[in-house]
Amino acid sequence: MPIRTLAGAVLLAGVAGLLGGCGVLSGDSDEVCASVTAEYRRYTDELERASAADEGTWVQATQRFAGRVDALAKKADDPELKEVLQQQTARLKAAAGGLGEGDVAELNAVLRDAPAKIGAACDG
Repeated sequence: MPIRTLAGAVLLAGVAGLLGGCGVLSGDSDEVCASVTAEYRRYTDELERASAADEGTWVQATQRFAGRVDALAKKADDPELKEVLQQQTARLKAAAGGLGEGDVAELNAVLRDAPAKIGAACDG
């Protein structure tokens, strides 16, 4: 499946539904939840500006995004949120590898699953 088939719809749908609002979590986790939403929007904006034919840009953007999600996982006080974000990081890194070959299946799955998984952890 070429990258251009992913551009737009899946990213926007995933980010739009990511987090309706944070629940009542301890410590830095409320801030982490808000930051995750902002990072997904930032990632979406970055990919919207990239050419769908430029796989290298998509790979680099996804790797940077995985790094930002990983940094947020390290800040999370809530164990469930920390685990969900660590899993998200691992999946994004794996997806970045496929993007270099034009395969968006894993990225599609990660972005499709993110709203439910991260949203549930943030609603605590």
